[in-house]
Amino acid sequence: MTAAAATPIQQRFGQLRSQGRCALMPFLMAGDPNLATTRATLLALQAAGADLVELGIPYSDPLADGPVIQAAASRALAHGTTPAQVLAMLHSLKGELTLPVVLFTYSNPLLNRGMETFCEEAAAAGAAGLVVPDLPLEEGEKLSLIAAAHGLDLVLLVAPTTPAERMARIHQASRGFTYLVSVTGVTGVRTALESRVGTLVQQLKGLGDTPVAVGFGISGVEQARQVRQWGADGAIVGSALVKVMAAAQGAGQPVGEAAGRFCAELRAGLDG
Repeated sequence: MTAAAATPIQQRFGQLRSQGRCALMPFLMAGDPNLATTRATLLALQAAGADLVELGIPYSDPLADGPVIQAAASRALAHGTTPAQVLAMLHSLKGELTLPVVLFTYSNPLLNRGMETFCEEAAAAGAAGLVVPDLPLEEGEKLSLIAAAHGLDLVLLVAPTTPAERMARIHQASRGFTYLVSVTGVTGVRTALESRVGTLVQQLKGLGDTPVAVGFGISGVEQARQVRQWGADGAIVGSALVKVMAAAQGAGQPVGEAAGRFCAELRAGLDG
């Protein structure tokens, strides 16, 4: 039996690992302030050195999100952004956007559409993976099989409070990479990361070859570097980027350009 071909996410992490580099994965909320801006920002992030992108689908009750990303989702929903429109926008980038896109969504929209249908449509739009933060491991194992059948990686989350036995199960079930939440609580900008995150990174890496990316709380270059020094394979930056974009929008400046400049600073810091 031949081994399964590597997925786009696995390929990207493999390339970075061979280069000794840490993946930079920005997060942005689709439709904030509109989908045309999201489209331009995705291309700007790619040009600025992002390795993967986490693209949020706006939802009215985002349990894992802090105030910055909640506000972004509210702005997107106020403009009438729907999951179908997000996927149509992503599909329009085929041939231009070459980095893997991981869709961030919650269970309700996914279940409302149907797991099979959602995965089929996400794959057709060009998505490479899914993150569903409120999906229990047991349901995640079911969805992972459906996602894999459509060429998508289902990325599972590990929290600092996750028991060791369950952490091992999650890490083994996660595809593409394991998402290590750096704090107990919701997303948001922090001035410093807890030192125990470094221990958790090493604990996960001792459980298998699946890459480990750290998110929730990385606000700038120093935290991104710290994550790299702890041995993580990737740094996910969400609230800090969303704040930069909102500030640019409020000042009447090009949002994509502001996002690109911030991304370039992070890229230089991670590689420096």
